[in-house]
Amino acid sequence: MSDDAPAHPKSRGAARRAQRRGPTMEDVAEIAGVSRGTVSRVLNGATHVSSASLAAVREAMRQTGYVVNESARSLVTRRSGAVAFVLSEPPDRLFEDPVLGGLMRTCTALLGAQGRGLMLMLAGNPDERERVLHFARGGHVDGVLLVSMHDGDPLAAALHGTGVPVVICGRAPATGPLMPYVAADDRGGARLMTQYLLDRGARRLATVAGPADTPGGVERLAGFRDVLGGAVPDGAIVRAEAYGIEAGRAAMDQLLHGFPDLDAVFVASDLLAVGALQALHAAGRRVPGDVLVGGFDDSAIASATMPPLTTIRQPLSQVAAELVEVLLELIAGRHPSSRVLPTSLVRRDSA
Repeated sequence: MSDDAPAHPKSRGAARRAQRRGPTMEDVAEIAGVSRGTVSRVLNGATHVSSASLAAVREAMRQTGYVVNESARSLVTRRSGAVAFVLSEPPDRLFEDPVLGGLMRTCTALLGAQGRGLMLMLAGNPDERERVLHFARGGHVDGVLLVSMHDGDPLAAALHGTGVPVVICGRAPATGPLMPYVAADDRGGARLMTQYLLDRGARRLATVAGPADTPGGVERLAGFRDVLGGAVPDGAIVRAEAYGIEAGRAAMDQLLHGFPDLDAVFVASDLLAVGALQALHAAGRRVPGDVLVGGFDDSAIASATMPPLTTIRQPLSQVAAELVEVLLELIAGRHPSSRVLPTSLVRRDSA
């Protein structure tokens, strides 16, 4: 039978019989009037199939209820159809930080549209990192999205050694193998916010920086320094221990103690800014009347603070889309370059 011959679907009775006993690829081929090889090529996404045969196979699959056996396919293709979303943080960070939750939701939807599943894996301690490596070495995932990396974390280099495609969210570590990444322009966004606060009249400008072992902690502080140069007063920089509300409150308390006459503060994430606003309120400082406050991310929480937060918008949906695109290119054997996406200022009431 010719693979490209027009389809001649058989009776609906054959389709019903196939449904009762469980449809096979042979049933689909018989009802579509094509060879088993043509059905296989359609299921594997081949392009050299006639439009008539393609339509007939799809109709036969619909009539019989045939679905691809992914376990059997993976034995042939050596692909699992799964991608790991690896978070190098404690599990509660995922539920506290709307940035991470938003990234994961968008990546899940985009991969689902490609017929792939997303698997969340934690890698905040040595045992969890070893579990991730075990899955990668065992072929359980086709690729890895590595999120919230910390300097000195050995996981990126270890994953690279497994041969599994890896894309990093945020700038890649300065040391170790070269790996593709997708990042927002943290440094440029920090420059934008710092200059905006100065333009709004700030004269005693401080910052709550992110942890020093994270790309955002390094890049956003660098952008702050780019604008102020050598004019950063002693005590005007405090690093938060983590990206969280409590850490932001503690860092703001420290700033108020060491730099009490500050009139503006650039906070390195919206979540940190929530804590900073709480500390300012507890200290009797009015925002923006006494202190201008600017954040970073434009996550969902930014418009819900009191007052609503002026912040830097990361294009999170685009970051997720580019992460998925770069990873799929790697899985396909191509060599995509890293990507840095522009940020923008969002003005609200806090500054």
